[in-house]
Amino acid sequence: MATSAIDKSRVLVVDDEPQITRVLRTVLTSQGYQVRTAAEGEAALTNFTEWRPELVITDLYMPHMDGIELCRRIRAMSNVPIIVLSVKGEEKTKVEALDSGADDYVTKPFGIDELLARVRAALRRGGGDADIAAFDAGDFRVDLEGRRVHARGQEVRLTPKEFDLFVYMARHPNRVITHRTLLEAVWGEASQEQPEYLRVFMGQLRKKLEPDPSNPRYLVTEPWVGYRFNPNG
Repeated sequence: MATSAIDKSRVLVVDDEPQITRVLRTVLTSQGYQVRTAAEGEAALTNFTEWRPELVITDLYMPHMDGIELCRRIRAMSNVPIIVLSVKGEEKTKVEALDSGADDYVTKPFGIDELLARVRAALRRGGGDADIAAFDAGDFRVDLEGRRVHARGQEVRLTPKEFDLFVYMARHPNRVITHRTLLEAVWGEASQEQPEYLRVFMGQLRKKLEPDPSNPRYLVTEPWVGYRFNPNG
């Protein structure tokens, strides 16, 4: 069976536990991914700038530079997807990681199948849209090929998951979309019970896309149900 282009993606794994990096390297390499590892944040940044990976998987707690700071540093120069690994599963910790630029959060110990599903989801780039390069949604222009969004004529920089979330909503205008539907569509089935993902990313989208984020016109909350995209505000 031919190996797809996505299976050759470059993945940078950052963790100070050698047994974790060994396992992840073995598993990811067996799936066809190219893998490099780093034991701490500074080495990870050096690898990142030299190698330009298409996905970063990082532990949260490491010496010298923790995963939160690493996320911030990477996000300041790139929109590459970032998956955070941590033994802490508390909502506060997850929100802090997501708010720092992570796209997904996996709690240790994790199942290999679950992690691989998260990796595939993070690397996925709207494979069904090859024939549609861009579309308009009211006050917004969405460039699928370039993964860019213009709001009221001005380009807005979104992270990969912010972009995926907005695109899904923009494709379903004026419809109430449930929390569960959004979680499954953007993060995959394994994240359906983690609504903090939506709260963090919806808040980030509103800060970037709404004239008044505290009184949203485009990304409207439907209490206890989900969200609705009003393309014309």
